[in-house]
Amino acid sequence: MVPTLQRLLIAYALLCSPLAGHDFSFTQALVVFDADGGYRIDISIDVDALALGLPLDADSALVSERMEALDPTALERAVESARDALRRKTQVLFDGEAQAPEIAFPNRGAAPEPDAPPTLLGTVAQLSGQAPADARNFFLGADEELKNVHLTIFDVRGNETRIVTPAGETSEPYPLRAESAARSRGVFAQYTGLGFEHILPKGLDHILFVIGLFLTSARLKPLLIQVTSFTAAHSISLALSTLGVVALPSRFVETMIAVSIAWIAAENLLSDQVARWRPALVFAFGLLHGLGFAGVLGELGLPQGEFLTALFSFNLGVELGQLAVVGLALITVGRFSSLGWYRRAVVVPASAAIGLAGLYWAFERALG
Repeated sequence: MVPTLQRLLIAYALLCSPLAGHDFSFTQALVVFDADGGYRIDISIDVDALALGLPLDADSALVSERMEALDPTALERAVESARDALRRKTQVLFDGEAQAPEIAFPNRGAAPEPDAPPTLLGTVAQLSGQAPADARNFFLGADEELKNVHLTIFDVRGNETRIVTPAGETSEPYPLRAESAARSRGVFAQYTGLGFEHILPKGLDHILFVIGLFLTSARLKPLLIQVTSFTAAHSISLALSTLGVVALPSRFVETMIAVSIAWIAAENLLSDQVARWRPALVFAFGLLHGLGFAGVLGELGLPQGEFLTALFSFNLGVELGQLAVVGLALITVGRFSSLGWYRRAVVVPASAAIGLAGLYWAFERALG
């Protein structure tokens, strides 16, 4: 069997197997294109809940109880309801034109994995059809209830592309005839956006750390030295962790990130001067934050063939997010930093709040 076909079949088998303990906090979708232009989209979803018209995060025991109570006729009606719901909640598009795919549930009747919730219709919905012969771009749209969609696409050559789509939005276009340069530009834009989004608005802990650095001194030179030290460190550890050179337990990393926030805040409360060792300390803390970024990037996945592009652009997005935080801080309160009341009215209360948040997160994360 040729390696490409092996990869496609393995990917298909993995997704179509019953999913024990699947995390429905996001939706996983796998798309396979064949040599004749056919496509198959396997979406991980609670089909039983869909069939009953219940929320996708409904209690599995309740869903199972209601499904078991259905007679054969009612069960068939429920299956059709699941298909109708999928047609409403998903869109398969080629060059912006919606398609009407066939919908099947390949795990229907299969025995669930040990310790997995019981299911009659399974946890995979399969959409299939034929792409238009002249189609240039593929898109997948999903309802907000499906949350963030993690889309993995295999083409006929076995190339793998990963796209993360925010809840309720249509995916970035997947070019069916893309040149490598065009695909690189798409990956660059996508992962830059994901890196920025991990800081603003989603990275509250990283935001507070950067604000803590800003509160140490709003003067440009000391601030620039600290931010540069932090950037260099998290760039190094992000790269090393993503490449598999460095690996630390997630709980330890996240706990120490919280400790770093509390530490910076405590230093701000104890002194109004930037200590000589502060850049070195910030560098050490930056290494921890980089490992945290790597954990997020590992969850998002890196596209095969565009590894370095995605790694660089994600890190660039993180840096742009941090600069945006510093810029907002300068605009809002930085202009008052030379006034006598600034430390008493801004630095002390803000640092105290940041320190308390860091301590809370440290205990919460340490205890799991």
